[in-house]
Amino acid sequence: MTEQLQQHGIAFAEGVPMSQKTTFRIGGPAELMLYPNSVEQLQTCIKLCHEAGVKPFMLGRGSNLLVKDTGLDGVVISTEKMTGMEDLGDGKVYVEAGVNLAVMCNFALKHSLTGSEFAFGIPGALGGSVFMNAGAYDGEMSDILHEVLEISPTGELAWLPVADCAFGYRKSIFMQTGGVVAAARLRLKPGDPVQIKATMDDIMLRRRDKQPLEFPNAGSAFKRPPGYYAGGLIQQCNLRGRSVGGAQISEKHAGFIINTGGATAADVRALIALVQETVQQETGVFLEPEIKFV
Repeated sequence: MTEQLQQHGIAFAEGVPMSQKTTFRIGGPAELMLYPNSVEQLQTCIKLCHEAGVKPFMLGRGSNLLVKDTGLDGVVISTEKMTGMEDLGDGKVYVEAGVNLAVMCNFALKHSLTGSEFAFGIPGALGGSVFMNAGAYDGEMSDILHEVLEISPTGELAWLPVADCAFGYRKSIFMQTGGVVAAARLRLKPGDPVQIKATMDDIMLRRRDKQPLEFPNAGSAFKRPPGYYAGGLIQQCNLRGRSVGGAQISEKHAGFIINTGGATAADVRALIALVQETVQQETGVFLEPEIKFV
C-alpha cells in the first residue's frame, strides 16, 4: 500500500506513538498512519484500504480515545491535515473533518455567525464530533448541521441531510454504517460578534473552573445516565481522587479521569471498572463509558 500512497502523494508514517496523538497521552505505536490533506485524498485512502481488505481506524484529535498500550495494528487515518473551511453565505459554513472545534467557533465568530458557541472548548475535531454527536452546555453538533459529507467503507462520496443521520445522544448513523465523516456544512445564524465572543469566553471560563484541563484526559469518562449526572454519582460513592497507577478520578471534577503522569491504558481500564462496580453496587446505576476503547 505504501507505493500506492506515494503515487497519490499521500503522506504516511510507520510506528507513530499514539500517546502523541491522543489527549490522554496514552497508547502504543500505530503500525501505519496516513495523513490525507483533502477530501479527495481521504477518499483515496478509504478506497485503497477497501481494496487491500483492511478496515482503517479513523483518528481526529484523539480527544475521546483510550488506545491500548500495545498500540494499533493495521492502518490509522489521521484527518489532522484536513483543515479547510469556507463561508458559503446565508449562514452556511463548510468545515472539513480535521478542523479543531475551537478554530471552527472562531471562524464563525469572525463571520458574525451564532449557534456554534457551545462547542467552544470541546477538545475535538469536526469529524469525530459529528460521528458521536458531541455536545456541551445544552447544545449538540446535530443542532447546527445542515448536511454531512460521508465516505462509505468502499469509498463512495455522498452528502447526507441531517435528518438522514439518525442523530441521538452520543450516536449517529455513521456508527452503524461505518461511514467516514469527511466534511460538513453547518447551518448557523447571523449574530452580534460581541455577544458571540462573550458567550464563548463564558463557556471557556466555566470549563477551566470546573474541568481538570491542566492534566491529560479524554473528556467526560462516562455518559450521562438518565436522571443523573455521572460525576455526582461517582462523588456520592466517595471515589473522588481514587487512583490506579497513574490514572486518577479528578479531584476537580469526578466525571473525569486524568493522567497524573505515566498512566497506562491498563490503569485507566482498571479505574473505570472500579467506578462502574462501585457505583452500580451503591446506587443501582450502571455507568456506560463515553471514552472509546481501541
